[in-house]
Amino acid sequence: MAEVGDKRPSLADSAEQALRDWLAPGRHRPGDRLPPEHELGAMLGVSRGTLRTALERIESTGEIVRRQGSGTFVASVPHPTKLDEGLERLESYTSLARGRGVKLTLRDLRIERVPLGAEGAARFGVAPGTEAVTIRRLLLTDGKPAATMEDTVHPDVDLPSDARLRKSMERGEMVLDVLQAQGLPMAYANTTIVPRLMSGRDKTGKALDITGTTAVLELQETYHLTSGETVHYSTDIFAPGALDLHVIRWIEAAKPAQVNSVARNGREGRRRGQRKRR
Repeated sequence: MAEVGDKRPSLADSAEQALRDWLAPGRHRPGDRLPPEHELGAMLGVSRGTLRTALERIESTGEIVRRQGSGTFVASVPHPTKLDEGLERLESYTSLARGRGVKLTLRDLRIERVPLGAEGAARFGVAPGTEAVTIRRLLLTDGKPAATMEDTVHPDVDLPSDARLRKSMERGEMVLDVLQAQGLPMAYANTTIVPRLMSGRDKTGKALDITGTTAVLELQETYHLTSGETVHYSTDIFAPGALDLHVIRWIEAAKPAQVNSVARNGREGRRRGQRKRR
C-alpha cells in the first residue's frame, strides 16, 4: 500500500528501472553491445536526455560501460583468469577470450588429412576412409596450457589453404571462426560434457602440465548448419581451472518495457492505495 508523501517516480527513475529489468543478470554477456541510444530511447518511449540520465546512473554502479564513439556495453569482468562458457549461445573461444581479456596462443599445431573411421564418416554421411581435414593443437591462455583441441571438418567444405589456415589458428582463431568467415550458415552445436580422470603420465596430461591424478573436462561438440547438416566436430580437453561451465536459462525479453506503461502502472497502484485509505 502506498504511504502518504510517497514521491512519484520520475521518467528517469522509470527508465532506469526498465533498463535494469532488461539487463537482469543472465540475459546478457559481459561485453555485449547495447543498441544505439536512439533505438533504446524508442524502445523505452523516452527522450534522449531522459535515457542518458538513466544510463549514467547504471554506469555509476559499474553495470555498463559507455565508450565515446563505440557505444554502450554490458560491463566485463576485469583481469579474468580463465574462460567462461555459458553454453546457451554458440560462440567461439576466440570471442569469449576477447570479452574476458584473455590472450590465446598455440603450441604443437598440426593440420592433417586423415581417413575417417566408421563413426566420423557416419557423422558426415560419407563413406568410411574418406579424407577430412583434422586440426590438432594445444591452446594456451595467457601463456599457460589450457586445452588440447582436435577438430575435424566435413570433406566437402572448401577450407583456406593450409598456410592461411595455420595463420588463422596462430592468431588464436577457432575452427568455428574460420567456417563463419567462409560464409557457412552456422546454426547450433550439440555438446556432450564428459568428466575424466587424467594422470600426469598421460600424453594429454603432460601437455596440460598436470601433476598427479586429477579431474578434467572433455567437451565433445558437433556443429550444424541451418539445414541441420553436420559440418564439423571437435573434442577439447580442458585443464583444471581453465574453463568455467554454466548453463543459464532466462525468460526472454527482446527489448525493455515501455517506460510510459511502467509509470502508468505505478500511478494506478498509488490511486488504488488512495481509494483504500478513503
